[in-house]
Amino acid sequence: MSGYPERRMRRLRQTPRIRRMFEMELPGPGRFLWPVFVVEGQGLKQPIEAMPGQFRYSPDMLVEALKPVTEMGIGGILLFGAISNDRKNESGEPACDPGGIVPQTVRLVRRRFPDLVVFTDLCLCAYTSHGHCGPLDRHGNVDNDAANAALARAALAHAVAGAHGVAPSAMMDGQVVAVRGALDAAGFSGTLVMSYSTKFASAFYEPFRDAEQSAPRAGDRRGYQASPADLRQALRESLLDAEEGADILMVKPALCYLDVITHLRQRTDLPIAAYNVSGEYAMMIAAAERGWGELQRMVREALLAIARAGADIIISYWAPRWREFLGDGGGA
Repeated sequence: MSGYPERRMRRLRQTPRIRRMFEMELPGPGRFLWPVFVVEGQGLKQPIEAMPGQFRYSPDMLVEALKPVTEMGIGGILLFGAISNDRKNESGEPACDPGGIVPQTVRLVRRRFPDLVVFTDLCLCAYTSHGHCGPLDRHGNVDNDAANAALARAALAHAVAGAHGVAPSAMMDGQVVAVRGALDAAGFSGTLVMSYSTKFASAFYEPFRDAEQSAPRAGDRRGYQASPADLRQALRESLLDAEEGADILMVKPALCYLDVITHLRQRTDLPIAAYNVSGEYAMMIAAAERGWGELQRMVREALLAIARAGADIIISYWAPRWREFLGDGGGA
């Protein structure tokens, strides 16, 4: 029996209960990290215009926002610091300040929610006056090795504050070995390194850059971020980071790069994180607002696709709304 009328696939789709027997579980809350933006000050909850429903929080207000998130079992957070323009400089050195906004927030969150996993983003673009991911050399290019040295110092500041893991995102050659070496030398061998190992030069980052105020003032980041048109080089980036000691590999963005997640899953046993980025988030909200799609169904389908492609961890702005969008069918 190789075909119709003997073979009828609709038999397996007749009722919700029959379908559920064969369907993949939606990802549970413990598989999510919520990317959050923190700013200096108190009592601040600043709406991000390009990302409806997301905010820049001062540390005290973030703690309040985390209460329902931890109650629903979200696995952790990924912290991004944002500082005022007058505090940025050419080198991005404020990113390395042990008393900076990210270490401050890590300490407070760890005190209030000791079981919540805290990762911190490691990059310099939100701290440099020019908006690139490291100091510039005399030709105006990012100085790879100087950037790595700064990333290592920032990683130590975050580890000392109590971060469970750090996430180097600058796409510098050797960033993982620089960070891992600095952590190990300082006695933080237990600190995880979740590398943005395949981070594409994507058009889907603009809302994030608005949130972080981190867009380059001149040029772009295609000289160090991966090309969307070169799959083989993108995979090599991740495999090199694995060799350098990364504990978790990341593909960013997620939805336009599901094939990359799958290819990478076939080549490594390391955990894979996928970043469901700001443009993907904003795009769905815009479509739903115009009546071009039902938001819950779009979100469920997108997050299921990311998990189906092979991601173990999903970094997503939908995480605080897990119960609303996934809770009735989640695999918690």
